[in-house]
Parts: sequence; C-alpha cells; structure tokens
Amino acid sequence: MRRSFSLFSAAIFSTVSLASLGARVLAVPRSYLGFDRNKYPGDAALGVLRKAFSFCGYWLNTPPGETSNTWQGKREALHSSGFGFIVLFNGRQDRELKSLPNPIALGTRDSAVAVESARKEGFPVGTIIFLDQEEGGRMLPEQRAYVYAWVDGVSASGYRAGVYCSGIPAKESGGATVITANDLRDNAQGREIFFFVYNDSCPPSPGCTVPRNLPSPHQSGVPFASIWQFAQSPRRPEVTASCSSKYDADGNCYPLSFQRTGGIDIDLDSATSPDPSSDGLVLTPD
Repeated sequence: MRRSFSLFSAAIFSTVSLASLGARVLAVPRSYLGFDRNKYPGDAALGVLRKAFSFCGYWLNTPPGETSNTWQGKREALHSSGFGFIVLFNGRQDRELKSLPNPIALGTRDSAVAVESARKEGFPVGTIIFLDQEEGGRMLPEQRAYVYAWVDGVSASGYRAGVYCSGIPAKESGGATVITANDLRDNAQGREIFFFVYNDSCPPSPGCTVPRNLPSPHQSGVPFASIWQFAQSPRRPEVTASCSSKYDADGNCYPLSFQRTGGIDIDLDSATSPDPSSDGLVLTPD
C-alpha cells in the first residue's frame, strides 16, 4: 500500500535468524508470514526473501502513490520461487467518488479491469482479488456503493472478492467507534467478502518484529480477517509509540543481506494460508 514497510535489521533479529524464521513459519499450520510493497523487489532478491516469507502482495494495477506497476508480468518468477500471493487492485479514493452521479457504474467498470488484469497475469478463476480501500472509518454512501459494485462484479466473473481496509477503531462523534472492516461486513447484505486488514497500532501489533509465535490475523482486532498487515513503513508515530524500539532508527526495517541505503522496504503480513489469494481453492499443477 502507500505505506511501504521494510524488514528486519540485525538488532531486531537478535534471537531469530532469517533462515530459522522461514522454517518455523512453515511449521505453523494456521499463521504464515508474508510481505507487501508497492514496488517489485527485483528478481535477484526473491531467493533471500523466500527464506523468510511464504507469500507477497501482487498488484494488478498501479499501486497508490506510484506512476507505474512494476509487478506486471512477474507472477511466474514469484510462483517459480515458491511464493503465494495477495492479489491487489488499487481502488478509488472518496474524492474521486463523491462528485460522480453513479459510483456503482465505476465500481462495475473497475471490477472488469481487475478481472481482466488477473487473467492476463495468469491468476486462475477462483483467485481472491483484494480491493485496496485505504481510507478508514465508517464508509460514506458513495464508498459503499463503489465497493459493493466492485465486489459484485468480481464475484460474478468467477473470481472471489476481498477488501484491504482498516482494522483500527476510528472515533466518531459522541464517543462511539467504528472499524472499517466491520462496517463493510455488517452492510454487505450476504455478499462473501474476504478481509485483509491493517492495524499497526501497538498493541495488538508487535511492531516491526516477528515474535516466536507469529501473530494470527484473528489477533488483529478483526476476528474474521484472513490477513493482517501488522507493521508498516515508515512507522506511524501516533500508533507505534510503545513499540518504536522494534523499528529501525529511521522508522523502517530492512531484510538481512540488504543494506539500508537502497534497501528493500516492506509491510509485514500474517495470514491463515501460505497462499492467501488461493485460500480454499484447489489448483491443478502448472
């Protein structure tokens, strides 16, 4: 997403080696470690990254804040390296929706773009495609109309629909709070939606570190989440004050074997499957 977090300095991994981390993640049947970032990390980095991570994000269109999609055409390289996927489609901000006479029409068109891109990239029917919904809090009417139209279009195609959204309680007037994921689920009118939530608040997030017991998505504060983005880069001081020491001095984290300058920055994710976008899907061998 736009907040692109980076991985593990030697200090962070004082008790956990990168190689042992990869082995341990595979040994835990219900929690798997992954990463996402807006820019493709490069073919040369895949071998080292795969030692620690079971899956990675994969953008079908231009990610937030970018001018191009560097993931395009990279599915086979990642698949051959053993990665599972979070398949992502960058959705619309409210400023793009509130002036439209019909956000539903745009949601339907964007769903067709997402499906066509997924097919072109080689993702089979049944793959979960996650709509990137960056804005948190209670969804406004035009946002709900767009999101649900997108979900309906993806679902009608034979692919499955998911949403990346906030899992952080947002304060409303009168002292009430709302979690975006709950708001979308509670108003879905029976639609099947998979949820990839971000909650980098410490707690429940451990911050920029991987505990010996990898946190489950169900510990994110959204018990129905399939994936939890539990750390972002650069860190957000307002929600990470109690775990700031878990981050690098510059607010980021970096993989071992990569230097800070020009290093690979990522977000850290936990999932209930080593291939979250194919969760529950029976695939035939390539």
